[in-house]
Parts: sequence; structure tokens; C-alpha cells
Amino acid sequence: MLNDTQIKSLKFTGKPKKHFDGGGMYLLVTATGSKLWRMVYHFDKKEKLLSFGEYPTVSLKDARERREDAKRLLAQGIDPGVHKKAIVARRIAEQANSFKNIALEWHENQTTQFTDAHRALVFFRLNTYLFPALGNIAVNKLEPADLLAVARSVEKKLTGHPAPSGAACGPDIAVCHSHRPGQA
Repeated sequence: MLNDTQIKSLKFTGKPKKHFDGGGMYLLVTATGSKLWRMVYHFDKKEKLLSFGEYPTVSLKDARERREDAKRLLAQGIDPGVHKKAIVARRIAEQANSFKNIALEWHENQTTQFTDAHRALVFFRLNTYLFPALGNIAVNKLEPADLLAVARSVEKKLTGHPAPSGAACGPDIAVCHSHRPGQA
């Protein structure tokens, strides 16, 4: 089993070297001096390799927790490498469907008939008022209350006081206030 003092003192010795911690996990010291956490595991009768990150960004404690998480997945019949890739793919898909990306696509495609000045104003307002609050949120996770909060904040910034209840919502005030038919 490794410890932090031992890990800090490890240096490259002419060829990459594996320093084992147990449970299939080891720290690989590379030619560049990087110290990389790896775990060898078997799934469907194949040997596979899982990466946990670089020391000290990923501490010994964190690497051991990740090893235990991987072992739990294996015990459930789940390949931890495939699971990790699925999480990354989901995160990338959410980023692609973020409010900011969708709004920028809309701006690119739907404002071509606007004057250059109006197009610039719309872009300015998106960047100034909407993207800081909503930009990184996946559009399928946005709630009407999120939009209402931003609308009220923008109203207050632009006018110095909140508008009367519902004024920012336009004609569909029930949706804007998160009221649904049949709800109290």
C-alpha cells in the first residue's frame, strides 16, 4: 500500500514504472514525471485499464474511492470503463443542449432578417442578462420559475424596480408562474 510521503518522493527512473497500491490500482510514473492513477480490471474475460487522473490532482484517498466505486460497478455486472464513457457522453450532450448553445444557434439562424444594430442588441442582451444565469443549464432542465427569476432580475436592472406581478411574463402568466391546470 502506498502513502503520500512515498508518492511525493517517487521519480522517473529511466523507464515508466508501476507502483501498486492494491486491488488492481497502481500509480504509473512516466518519463515526463507525471504520476498517473490506473486500475487493471477484468470484464467479460478481458483485461481492461481504467484511468483515475493525475496525482496530486487526484489524491491517494480519491483514487482509492474511485477504485472502490469501480469495484462496486463490477460487482453489479457493469463495466466501469463503459460507465465512465457514458457519463462523459451525457455531460457532452447536456453541454451541447445548453441554453447558451441553443440561444446562439437561434441567434445565428433566426435573426438574419434583423438590422445589424438590432442583431447586435439582441446578442448583447443574451450575453449580459441571460447567459450568466441560464447559459450552462440544459434546456430540458430549465423550469418556468428559472425564466421568471431571470426576467424579474432583468426588469429590476433596467427599470430600477420590479414590474407588477406577471408583467414580465406576457400572455402566458400561468406558465411563467409555474402554475399548472389542476394544481393548487
